[in-house]
Amino acid sequence: MSKADDALETKFFPHDLQLLQPQSLAQHPAAVYLSQLRPKSRQTMGRNLDLIANLLTQGQCDRLTLDWSQLRYYHTAAIRAVLVEKFAPSTVNQMLCALRRVLKEAKKLKLMSPSDYTDAVDIENVRFTKELRGRALKPAEIAAILQVMKTDLTAAGRRDSALFIILLGSGVRRQEVVSIDLSDFDPSSGAIKVRGGKGGKDRTVYLPSSGMKAVSAWLKVRGVKAGPLLYPVSKGHRVMERRLTDQSVLYILQKRAKQSGVDSFSPHDCRRTFISNLLDAGADLVTVSQLAGHANPMTTAKYDRRGEAAKRQATELLHIPYDE
Repeated sequence: MSKADDALETKFFPHDLQLLQPQSLAQHPAAVYLSQLRPKSRQTMGRNLDLIANLLTQGQCDRLTLDWSQLRYYHTAAIRAVLVEKFAPSTVNQMLCALRRVLKEAKKLKLMSPSDYTDAVDIENVRFTKELRGRALKPAEIAAILQVMKTDLTAAGRRDSALFIILLGSGVRRQEVVSIDLSDFDPSSGAIKVRGGKGGKDRTVYLPSSGMKAVSAWLKVRGVKAGPLLYPVSKGHRVMERRLTDQSVLYILQKRAKQSGVDSFSPHDCRRTFISNLLDAGADLVTVSQLAGHANPMTTAKYDRRGEAAKRQATELLHIPYDE
């Protein structure tokens, strides 16, 4: 059979897993699952589902044209095997998560029997040991960065000081820091309400006194009009009344690192520094995990970069009455 004949066969004879008729989005398991996600996660998981649908049907289906309710264990086991060959373990596990969630929606929508669902999702994640990337900032590096910002008397200098100290002093993620509104900040206590954090959870964090001063200095430039706490600043030093983007946060920190002669660092490195500094100061793991917005304290423990010296110091707290 020629390639043209193959193309005709593909066109007129749909794959066994292809939906024969369009499905209402309210009854489509992939659409229902994706509708529950935040925009960035929706985009990422949507791409993952498209890729899985393509692999299952040799490119004939995407996430909306695949009949997910027809998937069985032999399909999911096969797709796992293919993904393991093509992608890194963390990426495979992310894709398998999306697959399981769609099948769960198919079961909840009564499109798939409980027994078929149980068998289909019975595929293990790829086990691997992942070394935490990034670093904690050293005190000398923090001082150098703050000095550069302090000598910048423009609106951008005030804004960047507030941004940097909020990241270092509260441990918020960069998506969270740009979502903070002026009304979320309490200048009397330094409390910041973080709304819709990772997992859609709200929490309250607190700035140290230095952080409160930095934010107050920025507010003298920003003004007290309702809206985002952090605004963009144009090259002409004009404060623009709109929300700062999370990509801008990364750019600002990279720019200030270069100006201060400090190795490049990310917004998440500020978060690592926050967690490590609190643990080093003696704060208990559960409290730190609550401030960081971690559901599991063991996740917080992975950010501890204090090293062997801290472990040695901890053992000296033990008193064992032994005399020669």
